[in-house]
Amino acid sequence: MTAPDAAELRRRTRELLAAHPSATTARADFLRARFDAGLAWVHYPTGLGGLDAPRSLQPVVDAELAAANAPDNDPRRIGIGLGMAAPTVLGFGTEEQKQRFLRPLWVGEEVWCQLFSEPGAGSDLAALGTRAVRDGEDWVVDGQKVWTSSAHVARWAILIARTDPDVPKHRGISYFICDMTDPGVEVRPLRQITGEAEFNEVFLTGVRIPDSRRLGAVGEGWKVAQTTLMNERVSIGGSRIPREGGMIGPVARTWRERPELRTHDLHRRLLTLWVEAEVARLAGERLRQQLVAGQPGPEGSGMKLAFARLNQEISGLEVELLGDDGLLYSDWTMRRPDHVDFTGRDAGYRYLRSKGNSIEGGTSEVLLNIVAERVLGLPVEPRNDKDVAWKDLSR
Repeated sequence: MTAPDAAELRRRTRELLAAHPSATTARADFLRARFDAGLAWVHYPTGLGGLDAPRSLQPVVDAELAAANAPDNDPRRIGIGLGMAAPTVLGFGTEEQKQRFLRPLWVGEEVWCQLFSEPGAGSDLAALGTRAVRDGEDWVVDGQKVWTSSAHVARWAILIARTDPDVPKHRGISYFICDMTDPGVEVRPLRQITGEAEFNEVFLTGVRIPDSRRLGAVGEGWKVAQTTLMNERVSIGGSRIPREGGMIGPVARTWRERPELRTHDLHRRLLTLWVEAEVARLAGERLRQQLVAGQPGPEGSGMKLAFARLNQEISGLEVELLGDDGLLYSDWTMRRPDHVDFTGRDAGYRYLRSKGNSIEGGTSEVLLNIVAERVLGLPVEPRNDKDVAWKDLSR
């Protein structure tokens, strides 16, 4: 069957709106109908929220729905599911797993989190020590994960655990879908410098995961995780924003609205960062166009690097521009928000929250290595643990 073109997608979208008017249809019902019509992510297979159409045609659907003021699926709240879990389930899941997880994930009925980083294996993720031991048709998991965004509201988690300690660290990992409501899963808040606790630490004690919720082959979890990680970096650093979107927007507005704050030096620095933010935005557009031809590659690491650096520099400039007002902080109340917000609240919040940008989604140091080795083709750093069994590594 020929893939639908832009005109066909417009027709299907208008049929959806006629059958389910956004003004009178309950939000969840509209989103389910959109998914079933193949208009959720048009490049996904038919029956899984898509129509096997080119990824580049998704904006056609989105524009029609936006013009009709149709509800969206609150992508900030379910960003980990949309940006990381969904492409991994699509790439490595069984048909049963795809049918079970993708629809409620996209509709937002089930929130996902990511159980990857550990206290002793953050930057060196492949050194993780959480164990999964086979027991009949189940795996019994014990360990600790950390920096887990939205774990306190998540139903499901993508989880990597060590299933074979007798092989080198990259080869003894398997990938699972963990039910966060199962016995043995404990979520504790991690209060951040902002006062909030969007991050958590998660303790896994005797958690039983059926083998039917494993993604990919046993021992090949690192391969599966690469799909997750590459999509994560694109979703963090390469999201679509308008000109003066993101962190540069509030600074530019303050500059225009409060001329008394201006100095020659601040003007020069603002212009430099404005240009860099626009270059990064356009590079993100180019990266998304490359995605039309296939899966994300290591280039997403470069986008995520730029995202972290620019957010930190721009938020620092904003605090300086505001002078005494930049030292104010609106509210230190302990909260456990249901989504990550990089640019919300006030200048003080943006400044403090941006400090985490160079850690989450891959530290900047690790991403610099990836860009050097896999994008620029520079010599690989020497390693002495490549052929050593995980259990024999120094810890």
